[in-house]
Amino acid sequence: MIVEVGHYALVLAFALCLVQMVGPMWGSLTRDRALMAIAAPVSIMQFLLIALSFAALTYAYLVSDFSVLNVVENSHSQKPLIYKISGVWGNHEGSMLLWVLTLALFGALVALRAKRMPEDMAATALSVQSWVLGAFLLFVLLTSNPFARIASPPMEGRDLNPLLQDPGLAIHPPLLYLGYVGLSITFSFAAAALIHGRIDAQWARWVRPWTLIAWMFLTVGISMGSYWAYYTLGWGGFWFWDPVENASLMPWLAATALLHSALVMEKRDALKVWTILLAILAFSLSLLGAFLVRSGVLTSVHSFASDPQRGVFILLILVFFIGGSLALFALRVQSLKQGGIFAPISREGALVFNNLLLTTSCATVLVGTLYPLALEAVTGDKISVGPPFFNLTFGPLFVPIFMAMPIGQLLAWKRGDVLGATQRLAFVIGLAVIVGLMLAWVRGEPVLAVLFAALAAYVIAGSFVEIWSRVTAAGYDIGLMWRRAVGLPLSSWGTAIAHAGAGVTLFGLAATGWGVERIAGMKPGDNVDLGPYVVTLDDVQRRPGPNYIETAAFMTIREGGVVVGRLEPSRKFYAHRSMTTTEAGLRTIDLGQVHIVIPEQNSDGSLDVRLYWKPYVTLIWIGSIFMFIGGGVSLADRRLRVGFARRPSRKDAPAAQPSAAE
Repeated sequence: MIVEVGHYALVLAFALCLVQMVGPMWGSLTRDRALMAIAAPVSIMQFLLIALSFAALTYAYLVSDFSVLNVVENSHSQKPLIYKISGVWGNHEGSMLLWVLTLALFGALVALRAKRMPEDMAATALSVQSWVLGAFLLFVLLTSNPFARIASPPMEGRDLNPLLQDPGLAIHPPLLYLGYVGLSITFSFAAAALIHGRIDAQWARWVRPWTLIAWMFLTVGISMGSYWAYYTLGWGGFWFWDPVENASLMPWLAATALLHSALVMEKRDALKVWTILLAILAFSLSLLGAFLVRSGVLTSVHSFASDPQRGVFILLILVFFIGGSLALFALRVQSLKQGGIFAPISREGALVFNNLLLTTSCATVLVGTLYPLALEAVTGDKISVGPPFFNLTFGPLFVPIFMAMPIGQLLAWKRGDVLGATQRLAFVIGLAVIVGLMLAWVRGEPVLAVLFAALAAYVIAGSFVEIWSRVTAAGYDIGLMWRRAVGLPLSSWGTAIAHAGAGVTLFGLAATGWGVERIAGMKPGDNVDLGPYVVTLDDVQRRPGPNYIETAAFMTIREGGVVVGRLEPSRKFYAHRSMTTTEAGLRTIDLGQVHIVIPEQNSDGSLDVRLYWKPYVTLIWIGSIFMFIGGGVSLADRRLRVGFARRPSRKDAPAAQPSAAE
């Protein structure tokens, strides 16, 4: 009965979408306040119904209701509780239900803030959001029903894909969806602005907090997925330019550009056309990612290789929303007034430079991902575009971004002095040179690793130069400096922390050049030299798990004869899936990691072992945490958090407000 309630709740949510698609939109165009007023409560009700539906599916997994096809195909009665819960979204149908739940969540959050916005803009944005939500609800109901019953339930389920039975994968998809789907709100605001012709600095203030929220979760979601691949897949790396990885990277690049572009629009009422276009493209890339992952056109270890019918449906959604929004954009673009004027050497100019490089990087990833698919579709030829292409094209584009980050923060608005900004960075540049020389002496080759590490030090230290200048502007009295530091806007601190986090990640990436890799056959008692350490295989044991049989290797790490850590890499065999997975043994030492994987166990009892020493590798993910924290600190700034305009009174109702296009 609970399963049927969940299914019925989805149908009711779709019915409300039909109402919201038309009512508030028509009300905003005809100035009918009664129709506009239904937008917020209907959005909240949509979220509650879809949350009820999601809870019903979760209940089916928790009680192992094998009369539900989705539960049969992705669960097992002996599966640990955390994986019963994560199994809800560890499949196509459940993940699409999570997708529509996240869409409804953002619509409800905007509805709760609607009183701080003009009625017509809020109503139109929520109506557009319902168009997106309704399209995906229809997709779920027609092609991906998670509540489908089977006539003769089996006694046991097939279990969840073993690769997904991992804490990282229990957390990664919800975080990633909050980023992916969160960009739908920026899309809805962009469509509403184009419909009403109201594209100005006030619009940028509405959009920037939502873009920042999506960017924060997309950052940490991608990072979590990277770490999962690093320790679960056993490839010894953290990023492989897999097409599914690229599908998440492209919206992140577009959202990063949108954040900086919206800042220029908010401060100087400039870059209107570009900012609106980025708001459309960011969510469009999220839709493209959904299509690539679920259409079956990609073969990836972490894609949903679904049938082509579903892919065609998502392709129609993608064409409708991207094509419709770009057509609306083309109709309105000529009516937009030119905004504030600024010199090329200015903070605005630096942000435009940042945007150009970010969007070029995004285009590079897009071409590298889609070109093999297009070539195969047209000629039948199959080619592989992998790390060599992306490293040679993507990497050089990001170097000038990192170099410009500290300089851009020190330039004045409208007209800046690049020489003066560089002089203020003299200490930071000197520090970066010293760091580079020290690393060259201690670590030596490769030269690129040293150069990138020095660049990272420059970015980290340079991120706080502006704050230091403002704190010490009135002298070096400790009490006065503290008061000035506390009095600085939180957005300034957030920007510095996020930029420094990018530098920390860059240092971790640079340090991979100093890593050591060994491949060896080992029996108990054998030793392998690994960089500064010696790894000993002490024992190999087989032990049962809840729904698998595990072969675990017990290893000891020594440095100079002293034990500094122990590891237990393992191989797990899942009988119900007839599938074996590896789980890396990780030991963090001084921000680096010893990473050991067992790809194979031989008939004579020996193990084929891959051993890695990766100095400073943890900085890759620590940096992403700093970026997330920086975004959160910026979001806490009252000027950004309360960036929504007050709702106009009846005296200055929306009809009386001139639009940006007028």
